[in-house]
Amino acid sequence: MKKVIVIGGGPAGMFAALAAAERGHAVILLEKNEKLGKKLFITGKGRCNLTNAGDMDALFANVATNRKFLYSAFYAYDNFRVIDFFEKYGVLTKTERGNRVFPVSDHSSDVIAALRKALMQAGVQIRLHTKAAGLLTEDSRIQGVLLEDGERLLGDAVVVATGGCSYQSTGSTGDGYLFAQKCGHTIVRLRPALVPFTAKESYVTDMQGLTLKNVRVTVLKGKKVLFEDFGEMLFTHFGVSGPLCLSASSAAGDLDFGREGLEMRIDLKPALSEEQLDKRLVRDFLNNQNKQFKNAVHGLLPAKMLPVIIALSEIDPEKKVHAVTREERGRLGALLKAFPVTLTGLRGFEEAVITRGGVSVKEVNPSTMESRLVSGLYFSGEVLDLDAMTGGFNLQIAWSTGYLAGNSIG
Repeated sequence: MKKVIVIGGGPAGMFAALAAAERGHAVILLEKNEKLGKKLFITGKGRCNLTNAGDMDALFANVATNRKFLYSAFYAYDNFRVIDFFEKYGVLTKTERGNRVFPVSDHSSDVIAALRKALMQAGVQIRLHTKAAGLLTEDSRIQGVLLEDGERLLGDAVVVATGGCSYQSTGSTGDGYLFAQKCGHTIVRLRPALVPFTAKESYVTDMQGLTLKNVRVTVLKGKKVLFEDFGEMLFTHFGVSGPLCLSASSAAGDLDFGREGLEMRIDLKPALSEEQLDKRLVRDFLNNQNKQFKNAVHGLLPAKMLPVIIALSEIDPEKKVHAVTREERGRLGALLKAFPVTLTGLRGFEEAVITRGGVSVKEVNPSTMESRLVSGLYFSGEVLDLDAMTGGFNLQIAWSTGYLAGNSIG
């Protein structure tokens, strides 16, 4: 039996503690907040998208950074084992659009309660309001953890699962990066990921609060397509957000937006080809041929978007529909198939779901999550240079790397 110390009571840390306890070790879980899983509590808008039910290819395809590093971790504890774990502890699950897995209750608190129950049953000692100040090492071997109050907590193995820099109010303040750096580890440049975009056009602000569902978004730099997907997005007072835009930010995060910015095109009618959409417009115009143009397009779009579309179409809003020319109708159709937004940059860490960058995976053994530089030191979760798209993939990284770290302590 070894004495194992896990720093961080988030998803990766809790799973690392559980896995180590199941191996028969004496485990202490340190959490500086007043409760476990503070960031987990707000994930998925409080519903907790705890994993994704796609196949293994889908898991890897949705990892944005260092996917090959996760081979051992994903196969050691895959998404279906995650689902089985929570159902074992009373959290029934459901699968929604995009294979996103949620608790049937839609309450992240149920996920946290299940984890806490499992930790208690496994005999893990949980120490809340306990902040680590650094790692104790000697001759490239871990010795334990130095606490903020000066206590030296000795141990045979330490798992750093401190999270990233996103949602700092939940305690993710980048402590783990400092711990790793002082042990000689390289920290890959930190930047926000899964984060909203700022936009140039004033009409974007005019539509703030409007959610578009079932649209197709394409992001381009010049002629190069950086991202394309189907789903949901949101207009805000500064730009665009929502699941589609957050995922798109992972494709654009390392780019220089430049003076011109990036081009976003929104297909508002992705189920219709250009020809089918034109036939739909012809039919609608025939049914409303004596109405003014501004009053004839209400069935096409959300009310908040209509003034913007009418203005961008350059069709006189007072014009009777029967007088709208084929060219004008074509212009309207093109606008509906490629609504333009100019992306000028990304918001900061305070609005990012996760952090891109972190402890270099080149200095961590992918088969065990153990440091290649300091024996007995392990890393798991967001503190590593790993990130993925929205849809439960980042939590899967946390569960898998946490389990592999804890289970690898011999």
